[in-house]
Amino acid sequence: MVDSGLYGAVPSTPLLKDELDIVIPTIRNLDFLEMWRPFFQPYHLIIVQDGDPSKTIKVPEGFDYKLYNRNDINHMLGPKASCISVKDSACRCFGFLVSKKKYIFTIDDDCFVAKDPSGKEINALEQHIKNLLSPSTPFFFNTLYDPFREGADFVRGYPFSLREGITTAVSHGLWLNIPDYDAPTQLVKPLERNTRYVDAVLTIPMGTLFPMCGMNLAFNRELIGPAMYFGLMGDGQPIGRYDDMWAGWCSKVICDHLALGVKTGLPYIWHSKASDPFANLRKEYNGIHWQEEMVPFFQSVKFPKGCTTVQKCYIELSKQVKARLGKLDPYFNKLADSMVTWIEAWDEFNPSENMGAATAEVPNGPAQGK
Repeated sequence: MVDSGLYGAVPSTPLLKDELDIVIPTIRNLDFLEMWRPFFQPYHLIIVQDGDPSKTIKVPEGFDYKLYNRNDINHMLGPKASCISVKDSACRCFGFLVSKKKYIFTIDDDCFVAKDPSGKEINALEQHIKNLLSPSTPFFFNTLYDPFREGADFVRGYPFSLREGITTAVSHGLWLNIPDYDAPTQLVKPLERNTRYVDAVLTIPMGTLFPMCGMNLAFNRELIGPAMYFGLMGDGQPIGRYDDMWAGWCSKVICDHLALGVKTGLPYIWHSKASDPFANLRKEYNGIHWQEEMVPFFQSVKFPKGCTTVQKCYIELSKQVKARLGKLDPYFNKLADSMVTWIEAWDEFNPSENMGAATAEVPNGPAQGK
């Protein structure tokens, strides 16, 4: 584990400076941080080094960070280290585990500062914070999207009893340039680039799943952190590149049950590097097949009323994964066991934190527990 002090200072006081960690999984030197310096320098970085722990990862001066490699993971978690993926960006969830902050922002090392249509650089972190600090409205869709953004409000016919909204737990950002495509789509559209900037944020409705991308993501760690487990992927596993999908499906059904909100849209980052579609196909092959069973599974997940915390929900979810997806492939039995190990590790590292709020009561909102 490498510690670094903070050099220099940023003149303005950034939002949530002492309440947010930035988590970055990487296998290379972090030169990309130079572009993010005006926005990231005031914050603490947690860098999770994947791959060979003997390799030295260089971090530009001026950043306050801790760097963990596989040796640190094995030392700190002991036998429970088996739940942290090897040679896959899913290792980022170790950073979520060891953080002591209320909020997390995670980004990939091939993502850079994007510009809005006016040419202004986008402070992605600031927009994520704004999303997390404003309510969500999953029980009734507002046709002007996020009513809490400046210049917007609830439209005529929106129930007044639902206008207070609920707490936002997850902010899912998007990307310009290289789209977040699966391997088959990459192969048939190798030159396609996303140039469409949509100036919108919306709440993902209750009961609706979405494909979560981990390269530009923020969440309230105290509310939903235990569900942000990126699964068992990569080396030694029959699947890869579904780590963020898994965390997204798990966290969304738990957010729906506990009446927590998920937002998507702004902010944009610039995704600079297209990965090898043939290598991706090898990693995704089973996932492309299995997702046709996984998605209906998550669409039908129900939690007992006694599941009033994220941990209880996640343990219950692990049981349902083993009972229903274990028939699809033995991998899911192993994954379900790792979900339990993850929660045990979470509770061990966060013994004094009351993670996972009890089910919120929303006037005239749908029933949350069955």
